[in-house]
Amino acid sequence: MEELQVIVKRAAEFGFDQAAPLDCGTIMLLPEVRDMCKTGSCGQYGKNWSCPPACGELARCREQVSTYGTGILVQTVGKLEDSLDYEGMKEAEGRHKEAFLTMADWLRETFPDMLPLGSGCCTLCKVCSFPDAPCRFPGKRVSSMEAYGILVSGLCEKNGVRYYYGPGTIAYTGCYLLR
Repeated sequence: MEELQVIVKRAAEFGFDQAAPLDCGTIMLLPEVRDMCKTGSCGQYGKNWSCPPACGELARCREQVSTYGTGILVQTVGKLEDSLDYEGMKEAEGRHKEAFLTMADWLRETFPDMLPLGSGCCTLCKVCSFPDAPCRFPGKRVSSMEAYGILVSGLCEKNGVRYYYGPGTIAYTGCYLLR
């Protein structure tokens, strides 16, 4: 798909450090990855519309993902002063989320039914309305790849994308599934 190569090249303009085509046939949704959300450190399980269990049962996620044939993997790679450089991690995460949402808006113009799967929980709202009220932005909400049960390192490997960039780095990965 020639259009996919244009999208991959355009990812750099949005601020991503890496981008590559994604073969949706390589996506596996694993219950053990989804289960990590329950005990994960982000603390959003059961507190955010984009996170489990609100983002849907794994079977529903699998059915949704199966309707896509191609996509793009994107990454933001940050440099850290040391392994405890929280400020560096947050800076790279912020750059990634901003680029991810901006590119998602651009992609929706051509692919209105694309599925964006990001890094970490949705942060569109300062405080999520879950469970007291419907999502304020259901058309822009972004679940994480892990919320869908995707082992990010495995998906990167299957699609020829580095996952680890060495000591003193951190990589945030997301994907857009396209029809």
